[in-house]
Amino acid sequence: MRLTGKVPFWLRLLLAPLAGMLVPLSLAPYEWWALGLLSVGFLAAITYRESARHSLLLGLAFGLGMYGLGASWVYVSINQFGSTSVPLALLLTSLFVAGLSLCFSLPFYVYGRWFNKTTWSLLLGFPAIWVLNEWARSWFLTGFPWLYLGYAHLHTPLGGWAPVLGVFGVGFIAAYSSCVLLAMRLRDLPMRALWGSLALALLLWAGGAALRSVDWTTFDDKPIAVGMAQANIPQERKWDPMFLNETFRIFNDLSAPLWDLDWVIWPEAAIPLLYHEALADLESLGHQADKTNTVFITGILYDDRDKQQYYNSIVAVGKGSGITFKTRLVPFGEYVPMERWLRGLIDFFNLPTSIIHPGPKYVNGLQANGVEIAPSICYEVVYPDLVASRAANANVLLTVSNDSWFGSSIGPLQHFEMAQMRALETGRYLVRATNNGVSGIIDPKGRVVVKGGRFTREAIVGQVFAASGITPFIFWGSTPVVLLAFVMLGILAVRLRSSRRSVLTEPQATI
Repeated sequence: MRLTGKVPFWLRLLLAPLAGMLVPLSLAPYEWWALGLLSVGFLAAITYRESARHSLLLGLAFGLGMYGLGASWVYVSINQFGSTSVPLALLLTSLFVAGLSLCFSLPFYVYGRWFNKTTWSLLLGFPAIWVLNEWARSWFLTGFPWLYLGYAHLHTPLGGWAPVLGVFGVGFIAAYSSCVLLAMRLRDLPMRALWGSLALALLLWAGGAALRSVDWTTFDDKPIAVGMAQANIPQERKWDPMFLNETFRIFNDLSAPLWDLDWVIWPEAAIPLLYHEALADLESLGHQADKTNTVFITGILYDDRDKQQYYNSIVAVGKGSGITFKTRLVPFGEYVPMERWLRGLIDFFNLPTSIIHPGPKYVNGLQANGVEIAPSICYEVVYPDLVASRAANANVLLTVSNDSWFGSSIGPLQHFEMAQMRALETGRYLVRATNNGVSGIIDPKGRVVVKGGRFTREAIVGQVFAASGITPFIFWGSTPVVLLAFVMLGILAVRLRSSRRSVLTEPQATI
C-alpha cells in the first residue's frame, strides 16, 4: 500500500510545513510532546517510497515550518539588537530559516535516492535517516543543534534512555515508534514483522520507564549552597562605559546577601571589561569571597595580549580557581562568518562582541573548594557530547549565559530545556546563571529545583550535591546510536541489492 499515491504531491508539499511546526510545539515552552510523534509520522508517511527529488522537496518544506516557528527568535537579535530595519530583518531571518531547512532536507534526498525503495524503508531507513540528520546538525558548518525531537521526552518514559543513549537515542526511539504505528496502518510487511516491531517499540517505552528510577551516580551528603545574581542589565547598555559603575552596583547589591553561601555566580560576560582591565575588580571580589570561605565565579571576556585575540571565558576566584574558554561560538553574535565580505555591511554584522575567537582546547574545569565544576558558556550547553566529555571528570555542571539577545521569544525557554537534558544525560546537578532569565538549578533527573523569572532582577538561591560516577552516555556518548543508524542503513542497502538481484535472475515468461 502506498499512502503517497492517494494524496497529490502538491497537497503534501503544502501540508509539510504545518507538520514541521508540530516539532517546536512539542518542545518548550509548549511541551505537547505527542505532537512531535505525529509530526515525524506524517513526514515518514508523505515521503514513503517517494523519489529522491520529491523527498528533498518535502523535507525542505517540513524544515521551513519547523525552523520558521522554532527558530523565529533570531529575528529579535537581528531587528532589535542588530539595529536592522523590519524588512531587512525579515529577509535575513528568512534566509537563515531557508538555509537551515536546506541542510535539514539533504539527508532526505539520500533517503529517497538509495533507501526508500522497499517496505522495510519505514522501519529501518526513516528512523536511521532522522537520527543521522540530527547528529549531522550538531557539527555540519560548526553545527546548529536545535529542535531535536528527544527534548520533548524529558518527562516521558523515553526520558529514561537519556543517561544511556543521550538525546539522539531518545529521538531515535521516538521516530522509530512513529514509524511502527505508520507501518501498522499501511500493512505492507508480514504481520509477524509488524507485531514484532510493535512489541519492540512497546518494550523500549517500558524499558525507558524502568530506567527512570535508576540512579547512575552517587552524591555527597553535604549540600552546596549556591547563589546566582540575575542582574537583568539592558543589552543596549551592557557595553556602555557610562553604565559600568551602575552594572557593578547592581551586581554588588544582588550579591550582598549571598556571600555566606558556598558559591556566588555571575552570568556570562557579567563584568563588562576585558580580563586584564578588570584584575583589580577580580582581586577585590576574590578578597570578599575569601572572607566568607566562598567561591566566586563570573563570566568575562579574556584578552590574550600576545596573540591579540579575545575569548569568552569564565573564571573562579576566592576559594575557587581556574579559567576556561568558550570553544563553540555563536555565528554573528561572537564571530562573523565570511567576515571579509560581511563585516561592516549592516550593524548586525558589526555587533560589539563579534570579535571573539574560539578558546584553547578545554583541559580542566573550575575547582571550587574540592569540587570539580564542568562549565559551559551559553551556546556550548546545547552540544550533548561536548558537555558529556567535560562531565566525566566533574562533580557539578555549570552554564552561564546571556539570552538577552532573544528578548521575550521562545529561544531562552528552549535553551533552558536543553540544559535540563544535559543534567539528565550526565546524572549531575546543573546550575544555570543568566543575565535576564532563565536562571535556575536542575537536578540529575532533569527536574527544576529552583528557577528565577524572566526579565527580573533577583538573586536565585538553591542547593546542589556533588556527584561521583558516570552514566553510560558519558562513557560512550552518541557513538552507539550513530553506529546503529549506519548499520540499519547498511542492512537496508543489502536487502535492496538482494531484491534487485532476484528480479534480474527471475526466469522470464515466454510467449
